[in-house]
Amino acid sequence: MSDSPLKGQLELGINRSKEKDRNFHLGGRSFYFFDFDDNIAFLTTPLILFHKNDKSEVQISSGDFAQHHQTIGSSGPFADYNIDYCDVTGTFRNFRDHHVDELEKLEGKKQIFVQDVAAALGYPDFQWKGPSWECFYHAAFNQRPLSVITARGHHPETMKDGIRVFVQKKVLPLEPNYLSVYPVSHKETRQLLGDSDFKEGTAELKQRAIRASVEQAIDLYGYNPHHRFGMSDDDPKNIQLIVEEMTRLKARFPEMSFFMIETQHGSFIKHEVKLNGLRGDKVENLSQLSFFEEDRRKS
Repeated sequence: MSDSPLKGQLELGINRSKEKDRNFHLGGRSFYFFDFDDNIAFLTTPLILFHKNDKSEVQISSGDFAQHHQTIGSSGPFADYNIDYCDVTGTFRNFRDHHVDELEKLEGKKQIFVQDVAAALGYPDFQWKGPSWECFYHAAFNQRPLSVITARGHHPETMKDGIRVFVQKKVLPLEPNYLSVYPVSHKETRQLLGDSDFKEGTAELKQRAIRASVEQAIDLYGYNPHHRFGMSDDDPKNIQLIVEEMTRLKARFPEMSFFMIETQHGSFIKHEVKLNGLRGDKVENLSQLSFFEEDRRKS
């Protein structure tokens, strides 16, 4: 959990009114793409590393993993540990669905992700709300087309079940208007993204998911030069490859707008992807109400 408070987060405001897309009058739509962990919310789901010699386990947070995963096993604080890729017993076992038999379902047994979302809501708001929570709330409240693109390996419906807990607990006004849900470590999702041999890394799969989501947006909502796309993520490698993919998409659809929102260490830095590079602006938590509309009315 993060222990630094995120100020300016709005709850279910009775004074808040629905807002049209910024480019609604031109036929454009705003599409919101979110990583989940440490962006929408901070969960306590641990990753497990294994000591090289005695195989003892150490638990680390998703935030620590995002910062150190490229040096695990070689240098830094986790030089003596390895990653185990077994879905059942390995590093990411808590980020995968577990088999729940029919009897357990009748007894109310939930997948780990759903349990962890519910548990997070028992903490104070500033501990579980991620740096993109208000953007997520804004998108759901205004029913903007929204995609969840996460490294988790749960079934897409499990991801929706977990997000539904926010609605049931009345911290989100209604369920998102889903454009797509891509948990890119989920085997069937990987195959859907063309990784039938299971060889691609998370960042590369997120690239494919972004491309597929943009194509889905155009298929569903029509081509319009005034469409706007934004993606938030906190992992440095993911951010780099997301920018690369958005640069390719900008070249393919030069009239549309593409934004990368960087949320490392709880920050909120927005980059607009241009054909000649990035334009970056730091956005304080108080005003992070939209990926796209800094000057929108705050309700």
